[in-house]
Amino acid sequence: MRIDAPVPVCVPNFTLFGWDIVNDQFRETEAGERYARAAFELAQDQGLLDAVHADIGTLKALLLESSELRTFVSSVVHPSDVKLKGLLAVTKKAKLNPTTNKLLGVLAANRRLGELFPVITAFNKLYAAHKGIVSAEVVTAVPLSAPQLDDLQKTLAKTLGQSAEISTSVDPAILGGLKVRVGSRLFDASLKTKLDSLKFALKRA
Repeated sequence: MRIDAPVPVCVPNFTLFGWDIVNDQFRETEAGERYARAAFELAQDQGLLDAVHADIGTLKALLLESSELRTFVSSVVHPSDVKLKGLLAVTKKAKLNPTTNKLLGVLAANRRLGELFPVITAFNKLYAAHKGIVSAEVVTAVPLSAPQLDDLQKTLAKTLGQSAEISTSVDPAILGGLKVRVGSRLFDASLKTKLDSLKFALKRA
């Protein structure tokens, strides 16, 4: 599958707002997988797989750090070209690979920038499978300390039978505990989920 679309470079002003980070960063869709596979194959053909994978990591980090950027990109109010220009303005300092910018351009042209998290998730899964890497995405209410991260890495290695590449993010909305995503499996040990389960049980009592 080819990816080609012109990528505008002018940058507009824009206003930003906020969205549900926990659910969206793990969201998977058929469209996201389709665009991710096209980008993955193109990057592979061009010998740029590692470079584009690094860009994908940069995009994910930017989205996780800014609720305003996440909402702006997923907004149905702003036209796709405006969202693309805003996103390119934010990523300008990161100096993304032209292939990565081309992917963003195609998503915008097809009004699919709201699928950016699913594209990122699918691309990372393809990359991990290609490299033989087990990836674990961890969400906590507060940042993990170095000893906590080390303990988590050891626990995951013991559970999975091999070392895992861990990426972490913080979302105060889960209140406490953590969520761990390994492939298609989600282990939810968050305080919010426990409280929601308790509320549900009380309503049924």
